[in-house]
Amino acid sequence: MITESGHFAMILAFCVALLQSTLPLYGAQRERQAFIDMAVPAAKLQFILLLWAFAVLTVKFVQSDFSLWLVTANSHADKPFIYRLTGVWGNHEGSMLLWILMLAAYGAGIAQFGKSMPAALKARVLGVQGIIGVLFLAFSLFTSNPFSRLISPPFEGSGLNPILQDPALAVHPPLLYAGYVGFSLAFSFSVAALMSGKISPDWAKWVRPWTLLAWLSLTLGIAVGSFWAYYELGWGGFWFWDPVENASFMPWLAGTALLHSALVTARRNTLHSWTMLLAILTFALCIAGTFLVRSGVLTSVHAFATDPTRGVFILMVLGVLVGGALLLFAMRAAGLSSADKNVPFHPVSREGALILNNVFLASATATVFLGTIYPLVIDAFGLGKISVGAPYYNAVFVPLITPLLLLMPIGPLSNWGRSDVSPVIKKLAAAGVLAILGGLTVLVMTSEHQGGAALGVGLSMWLMLGALVDLSKKIRFDTTPLAQLPKKLIKLPLQQWGSILAHGGLGVMILGIIGTTAWRSEVVQAVTPGAEMDISGYAVTFEGETSVAGENYTAEQGVFSIKRGGQKIAELKPEKRFYTVERQSTTEAAILKNLAGHLYIVIADETVSDGVVSRVVRIWYHPLVAFIWIGGLIMALGGVAALTRREAQLISDKTN
Repeated sequence: MITESGHFAMILAFCVALLQSTLPLYGAQRERQAFIDMAVPAAKLQFILLLWAFAVLTVKFVQSDFSLWLVTANSHADKPFIYRLTGVWGNHEGSMLLWILMLAAYGAGIAQFGKSMPAALKARVLGVQGIIGVLFLAFSLFTSNPFSRLISPPFEGSGLNPILQDPALAVHPPLLYAGYVGFSLAFSFSVAALMSGKISPDWAKWVRPWTLLAWLSLTLGIAVGSFWAYYELGWGGFWFWDPVENASFMPWLAGTALLHSALVTARRNTLHSWTMLLAILTFALCIAGTFLVRSGVLTSVHAFATDPTRGVFILMVLGVLVGGALLLFAMRAAGLSSADKNVPFHPVSREGALILNNVFLASATATVFLGTIYPLVIDAFGLGKISVGAPYYNAVFVPLITPLLLLMPIGPLSNWGRSDVSPVIKKLAAAGVLAILGGLTVLVMTSEHQGGAALGVGLSMWLMLGALVDLSKKIRFDTTPLAQLPKKLIKLPLQQWGSILAHGGLGVMILGIIGTTAWRSEVVQAVTPGAEMDISGYAVTFEGETSVAGENYTAEQGVFSIKRGGQKIAELKPEKRFYTVERQSTTEAAILKNLAGHLYIVIADETVSDGVVSRVVRIWYHPLVAFIWIGGLIMALGGVAALTRREAQLISDKTN
């Protein structure tokens, strides 16, 4: 009976979403307060119903209730508890329910915390959220019902894809979905403003915190997913320009542009039309990513291999939502843009820097979109199969990002309205000189005189030092006595750390990317016990292998002793696992981690040569690779700090 209650809750949520998508919009248009007032309870009720449905599905996975088709296909009684739990969203149907739940959660957040918003605007925002909810609930109920029953339940399930049986999968998909779905609110705010024909700086102040929360979630989701791919897939890399990876990266780029554009709108009462268009396109990229993952058009370790009919449904959703929003934008944007003409614009200003920031980010997003979609279009028209990988992105994406990185430290040091170039140049002069010297040092000291690595290190130093210059400006380093600096740092409001941490964290991340891509070393060798391999100052000895058993797998475990300078410093034990239920094998890397670099070992298949059985071993040394995820975490902390801005408070009883 509890299973049916979950399904029934989804149906009720669909009905509530229908009411939420119609009556509040009608009330706002006709100024009928009774209908306007229905938006808030409808949004909260929809969230409660979907929370119940998701809780029911979670209980069924934890209990291994194989009367549900979804549990049978994606779980097993012998799985550890954590993987029975993550199995809820380790599949198409369950993850779609999580997606819709988060959509309702954002709507309930606006209903609960948007007390400062005009009632009509809130009703329109929640009405548009209701429309999105109707479409995706229909998709889930009619094509992807997570509560489908089996007439003759089996005694055991089929298990979960072994590469998804990892702790990172407990947080990676929820964070990604929180990011994807969070941008739906920016979309709803834009459509609501277009419906009303009114926009003001307050509009940007209301939309920006929710956009920031979505960006923060997506940043963490991408970082966790990158780390998971790095240590779980055994490929020795952190990013592969996989189309499904790009599906999350494109909204992140567009969302970053949206954050900066919304800041200009809030502070200077300009760029209204561009900000709204960015909000629409960012959410469009989120839905496009959902299509790529769930349509079956891609073969990827990240994708849900589902039938194409579901992809057609998502394309219809994309057409209805984005097509309708763009049509409304075309009809109403001209009237909204008239306010822009009343604000003088000076190219040399903080808003000028942010507009250039948007140009480069939008162009970079377009290049990633083209590289992701073009192979699919070619294949769809029967013109052959092509692969677009790192060479394309290195040639097209990197030249667009480089001037953006050069510009980033300049913006926070510039004034709004009009800025003088000389003081900014003076403040950044030392940072620029040190960054150039750092790049030249790399160029001279590397044996191959790697220009790309030198440029990357220089840009990394430029961003980190630029962030320090921004910090010194905020604490008035040049006029503050040295003894008072710690007190100044402690008292600096959290919101002041937002851009400092975000820009500095990006610099740290770039340092990690350059280190591991430019100076990575690799050894591939078939070995027998006692064999020794040298890599980047480490002596790696293969001691042999043994069989081990886990909770739901068996494994061949290699044992490697690691020496440096003649002293044993560690013992690494990579595994080749076999999951008995799923009948699948995985490669589990063993990694010696420190800030200077990672020693990364995987074992592959056995090979026979002249009657001697040996094991193929791959060893990588990744210099500075840890800084990739340290930088991502610092960027996320910048997002958290920025959320403390007074105008970004989620709970507020009055306008800012």
